[in-house]
Amino acid sequence: MRIGIVTETYPPEINGVALTVHSLAAGLAARGHTVELTRPRQAEPFHDEPGIFPVEMRGASLPRYPGLRFGLPAGRALKQRWTRLRPDAIYVATEGPLGWSAVRAAKALGIPAATGFHTRFDTYANHYGVGFLTPVVRGYLRRFHCRAAATLVPTDALARELADLGVDSVRLLRRAVDTQLFHPSHRDTALRTEWGVDGNTPVVLYVGRIAAEKNLDLAVRSFRAIQREVPKARYVWVGDGPSRAALQAANPDFIFAGVQRGEALARHYASADVFPFPSLSETFGNVILEALAAGLPVVAYEEGAAREHLASGVNGFRIEAGNERAFIEAACTLTANASLIRHMGRAAQASIANLSPDAVIREFESLLRELAKEHRDEHPAAAAHA
Repeated sequence: MRIGIVTETYPPEINGVALTVHSLAAGLAARGHTVELTRPRQAEPFHDEPGIFPVEMRGASLPRYPGLRFGLPAGRALKQRWTRLRPDAIYVATEGPLGWSAVRAAKALGIPAATGFHTRFDTYANHYGVGFLTPVVRGYLRRFHCRAAATLVPTDALARELADLGVDSVRLLRRAVDTQLFHPSHRDTALRTEWGVDGNTPVVLYVGRIAAEKNLDLAVRSFRAIQREVPKARYVWVGDGPSRAALQAANPDFIFAGVQRGEALARHYASADVFPFPSLSETFGNVILEALAAGLPVVAYEEGAAREHLASGVNGFRIEAGNERAFIEAACTLTANASLIRHMGRAAQASIANLSPDAVIREFESLLRELAKEHRDEHPAAAAHA
């Protein structure tokens, strides 16, 4: 198949959406499909896998998010390109101006398109002082996804939420994690020495965008509560974002490791001990799967990946959304008990050992084939001339 993927974030950018889309594109290419990847032009080059052909469009920097860009409207260019090189199906991963252009162009050309719901833009509004725009954002998201033949979501809860919003044809596409890369065996004593800790000192880890919507204040308060019980505990932060400078200035005892990728990221996960994740704005939260795979017990609110994969009292603690007191108490209880960390860490790694990236790619491939076939069956004359 010739498959078009349109996304406004992609490596070398580091975030859950970029990495998920790259995994899907690389998986399709590895299975012999031709993948045309449309994204905003980036300053840094990225050498993609064979079979992935990038098409760069105009973009602009995302306000208050240094290093991230969004694509500008490109409907005319997309129509011209897809008229010459018609994809069998299109996947639009992001809901920005470029994504909107792609959905409209696909509909105009009669190309079956699926969309992905990866980012809770409706909840972001509250974190950036424009909460009054939430209904407007939700209306936009509904119109965007209703234009697609299918909207892909990673959890049953999100499927129900979008259905309640009025989005039809919601389909489930589970997430997976590389359990060979993210594994307890990558624990690195030398890295822990760099952090100034010995084998008996608990290390609390944060991985992700360092930004307001990640509920960073609760992360800090949780760690300060942990410190009152375990004074030697250390807090390591992996990632970057608009809130890093202020957070670092206010907390000079925290260790900021910056953006980490691949094996280096795997070492950071495996070399830590506990993963409290206080975000309430996730559609999924890939970092939860990565932490569990690396053998870290997780404390998280019962949303996204936590709802699907976290068994409270087994591989971590799943907290009722918004219950900050329970979140802090669980983080303290876990971090202060070395034997509990070890016990839950083993359960964490075992709990997702069978999540297969290959299975997700096969399911994604099957879904795109199904959309293409449905379109051919419904429009045989158009398919004959395509």
